[in-house]
Amino acid sequence: MLKGEDFGRLFETFERTAFRLETLAVYDVDEEREEFADFLAGKGLPPESSDNPWVRSMTDLGKQVARVHVLRSPLSDYLRYELASYPGNIKAGESIGIIDTARQEVAGLPDHDFWLFDDAYVYRMHYTDAGRFLGAELLPENRLPEYQQYRAIALANAITFGEYTEA
Repeated sequence: MLKGEDFGRLFETFERTAFRLETLAVYDVDEEREEFADFLAGKGLPPESSDNPWVRSMTDLGKQVARVHVLRSPLSDYLRYELASYPGNIKAGESIGIIDTARQEVAGLPDHDFWLFDDAYVYRMHYTDAGRFLGAELLPENRLPEYQQYRAIALANAITFGEYTEA
């Protein structure tokens, strides 16, 4: 399984599209701990979150980055934090959709996260029960159609982040 810098290189080497399905209510990310604590304390997000530089580094090269987050209201503290950062990701060029299973049930989606790069490589994400990233598993090529179908279902059923926040 890939993790750390090896996993990070995937975002430098994909050529056209990166799609993520997110399914967890909590992600335990070392780099976010202080910012998350500040968010819970009522402090604002850091200035760079208003135009996410990580997303911008890909979209400025003409690459498309998209995600659909499958979640359930009421939101966990972590999801409130994560969704607070989405406007900066959107400003940087990421397309973000939401499926709230408290509002609609969607059949045919997996119960785990994945990244699909250039319609050519799919990585299943593995996490502990507490949301700590364990690694990304490259799935065999014969699994691509299955994950392309998951993406199609997610995109067909998601509403935009803007629609979600207006509801």
